[in-house]
Amino acid sequence: MTSQTDLAALLCSRLCHDMLSPVGALSNGLELLADEDDPEMRARCIELLEQSAKVSTDKLKFFRLAFGAAGGFGENVEVEEAKAVIASLVADAKRVEVNWALADATLPKPAVKVLLNLAQIALDALIRGGTLDIGAERTGGNVEIVARAVGNRIAFDESIGEALQGNMPPHEITSRTAAAHMIALVAEEMGGGLQYALSEDALVLGGVLPEPEGMIG
Repeated sequence: MTSQTDLAALLCSRLCHDMLSPVGALSNGLELLADEDDPEMRARCIELLEQSAKVSTDKLKFFRLAFGAAGGFGENVEVEEAKAVIASLVADAKRVEVNWALADATLPKPAVKVLLNLAQIALDALIRGGTLDIGAERTGGNVEIVARAVGNRIAFDESIGEALQGNMPPHEITSRTAAAHMIALVAEEMGGGLQYALSEDALVLGGVLPEPEGMIG
């Protein structure tokens, strides 16, 4: 089984990979700004710096909730927090429309972690744009979660699907599949499970997680 240390290292690799571009853009922008005397070009540099800073902040907010302990939140997280994080990621994507179906004002922290990661996987599949539908509700003592990507072309590495379902050998887990493996472990620990369905123009990711004890009601 992949050790906690190995998983943490793989998730750190994923974080560094995703942060390299916006942080690198910040560094390059500062270098250009230092050498630029033209007011119009300086204004353009500052605009690019602001954009890169926003992207960096949005990604860090996502990682905090999706990968980390999300300190500062209680056992439940307001769904508006999750919506804001995903909305920021969608804003950085091209030609993606997002639709929400979140029936409750709050969700257990593990469910939010699963929701965000499934939404990110679905969003990544929409390389030519499309529609991202995200839903979650508490029902019958469970939290049911779904993320559906619909577009002209769906790009999905089925090794991620294998990791989601807990079918990937531990030695084959990579930084690309580490997040899927992590939420599969979260679901397993809660007594639930994840699944996916892939067609030519749609990817559906889902999960059913039993409510943590003491939160049903």
